[in-house]
Amino acid sequence: MKFQFDNRLTNELPEDTLAAQGHMQPRLVQHAVWSATQPAAVAAPRLLAHSVDVAAMLGLSESDVRSDAFLQAFSGNQLIDGMQPFSTCYGGHQFGHWAGQLGDGRAISLGEVVHDGQRFELQLKGAGPTPYSRSADGRAVLRSSLREFLCSEAMHHLGVPTTRALSLMTTGESVLRDMFYDGHAADEPGAIVCRVAPSFIRFGHFEIFAQREDERTLRELVTFCIDRDFPHITGSADEKFAQWFKAICERTALLVNEWLRVGFVHGVMNTDNMSVLGLTIDYGPYGWVDNYDYAWTPNTTDANGKRYAFGRQAGVARWNLQKLAAALVLVAPSQASLMDGLDAFDALYNQQLGATLAAKLGLLDFGESDDALVNELFAWMQQSNIDYTEFFRALANLKSSETADQAWQKIHDAFYQPELLTAQQDSVLDWLNRYLNRIVSQNNSSDADTDCARQTRMNATNPRFILRNYLAQQAIDAAEQGDLSMLHELQVALRTPYAEHESLKHLYAKRPDWALNKAGCSMLSCSS
Repeated sequence: MKFQFDNRLTNELPEDTLAAQGHMQPRLVQHAVWSATQPAAVAAPRLLAHSVDVAAMLGLSESDVRSDAFLQAFSGNQLIDGMQPFSTCYGGHQFGHWAGQLGDGRAISLGEVVHDGQRFELQLKGAGPTPYSRSADGRAVLRSSLREFLCSEAMHHLGVPTTRALSLMTTGESVLRDMFYDGHAADEPGAIVCRVAPSFIRFGHFEIFAQREDERTLRELVTFCIDRDFPHITGSADEKFAQWFKAICERTALLVNEWLRVGFVHGVMNTDNMSVLGLTIDYGPYGWVDNYDYAWTPNTTDANGKRYAFGRQAGVARWNLQKLAAALVLVAPSQASLMDGLDAFDALYNQQLGATLAAKLGLLDFGESDDALVNELFAWMQQSNIDYTEFFRALANLKSSETADQAWQKIHDAFYQPELLTAQQDSVLDWLNRYLNRIVSQNNSSDADTDCARQTRMNATNPRFILRNYLAQQAIDAAEQGDLSMLHELQVALRTPYAEHESLKHLYAKRPDWALNKAGCSMLSCSS
């Protein structure tokens, strides 16, 4: 098992001199982007699952993954040639408030691999304490690690920009956690997931140095990020900066639209959890919308404020970009370069939102007249306790020749409580009639469009399989008892999320009633 490391971050950015001297105690790290950090050895590592795709992307064979060298390296027990482990310094706004220094409290990067002209940073989550761990142990538990492993890969196959996951291992050691923050801490199985991304640089990496008025380190980090992570950007230094910030804003706009498309809710959109590459990063208390609810959040910590609810994610993303812009004022060539980036977010988000909604509804275009159709759709969906994923898949089965009553029968199974629909039925039937008229008009105006073509488009946009929280929790419960069958079955399902497979039909169902209030099956805490 061999890698080609070039480790540009540790070679080119300022190092924490105290860590270099062996001082690993939690503290404020000044004037440094990274700290040399060794993973802590674990007692009995065991590989539970790995991504075949990610392994191949890194140039690893199946025999490499099954080797003892892989087990030892990706559990943090032993370094291989070229690895230079480190953790990084960043801050962040958490739930709208500046939180000060945060940093990689339980994430340790092993180094940067270059393979087939692509760069991949390999990062262990749960591999032990770092200078940024504060009072924590730097470890992670199986339930959170399994969820991150599965969701990283599920999102990739859905076509949503994301960090990836190479491997999931247990450590053979227990980790003490208070899952509900209610004073009932208990031992849980420890685990480590290896995350993979071209870069793990976040908005908060820039914020911390701006808050400290450390212009030199901030400027070095900006220059480095542009050169390494945005190599396509050319021009003068000022032109590069403007293009770079605009690219961050546009990638963020595209990302949030993709979350809307598949019904994903991040749950913790703090600025320290926002990637400059526009990747979904840090899978904590995330969730998938079951019954459509604009105000639903999967995060128990956010239950009252609902800051990071499903329908508020675009606004939060814009707010986070404003905070990044405020941090960059110190080194920006002009205020205009920052405002142009924020304007680009607004323009692209709105443009892409129209394209996303058109695709979900099977429309060839999205005009002003379709705004009312969409607004009315989401209004009655909000009131009707209808499954977001199941509804759009059922909608694809409608024929332009059908009546609204016939269409009603096709979407009926998407409702969680059909017996409560009396008050909404007229609204739903009226909307179905308008939608059917819209697709009839579309079919008549386009020789190329047919019911079959529309269904194909919709089914390529609206997933058949999503990693619902209750499914992940079933896999966790089984894995904690030594049964990996559900984990591996979900791995199979997530690889083809738009296809229909009879053998996986039991995984496509709406959330069962028993899962509505069961721990881990709806809302989740930040505990991991």
